[in-house]
Amino acid sequence: MASGTLIGFDFGPRKIGVAIGQTITATAAPLTTLRSHDDRPDWPRIEALIREWQPEAAVVGLPFNMDDTETAIAPLARRFARQIQGRFGLPVHLVDERLTTLAARQILGRKATSREVVDAMAAKLLLETWLSERH
Repeated sequence: MASGTLIGFDFGPRKIGVAIGQTITATAAPLTTLRSHDDRPDWPRIEALIREWQPEAAVVGLPFNMDDTETAIAPLARRFARQIQGRFGLPVHLVDERLTTLAARQILGRKATSREVVDAMAAKLLLETWLSERH
């Protein structure tokens, strides 16, 4: 993969954390958290972010249980990944997001007062996980 920008999503049925990363530095930063409407992702905001950041690929967190089985929302995360690929023509990579929310809360400490901040930080962590596995 050429050096460039990636967009990461910590998918949840009600909220989706978003982060931006760079392949050249293998780093990421939390960006925002989007609320879903009527159980549907906020596609206009997602489209605006993709237009603004021009990522070359997306990374979507796939939720697993500690026993290596997929969680009940994993099929929804897979569907979201397919929709990102279909709507925007981006290659989409899935990454195990196990424990990213817990790690985000630990990193943020007292700043973790808002779930939105935690979701965006979790997106950053899953994006960095994917990047570190590629370097």
